[in-house]
Amino acid sequence: MLNVLEVVTIVVVGLMVGVEFAVAFIMNRILDALPEDSGQLGHAHGGRMLGALMPFWYIGSLALSAIWAIAGWHHDGAKLVVTAAALLIISVVMSMLLLVPINNRNRTWTPENRPADWKEQLNRWQRWHYVRITVIIAAFTLLVSALA
Repeated sequence: MLNVLEVVTIVVVGLMVGVEFAVAFIMNRILDALPEDSGQLGHAHGGRMLGALMPFWYIGSLALSAIWAIAGWHHDGAKLVVTAAALLIISVVMSMLLLVPINNRNRTWTPENRPADWKEQLNRWQRWHYVRITVIIAAFTLLVSALA
């Protein structure tokens, strides 16, 4: 049963890392290259879509990692899993304190109501997103390493 938990956790966390990586390095660049207001509207729509999904994914990844840490406490790699879970906690706290407030504003913006500094706010979100990606990649790497 522990093996199934390990695989499911790694797949769930790995997919989350892939989505967040794609947002940062593919989707945001595509949206930023669109003409006129299309990019801003795309960012707002993406903020609504992913803003609804990602909290469950982040909390689910953390929960799976915590369950793995508890269930596999006496197995090799347990310290790596605990460290990965701690990194996932950091990613959730970062999200709630730094990224979600910007996203909550962004998802309501239209060309008519967006603030004058909307680009700066999106750039701030992007910088924090890069940090968060680094944290979840590290967590994912530790989870994979725990299998060895």
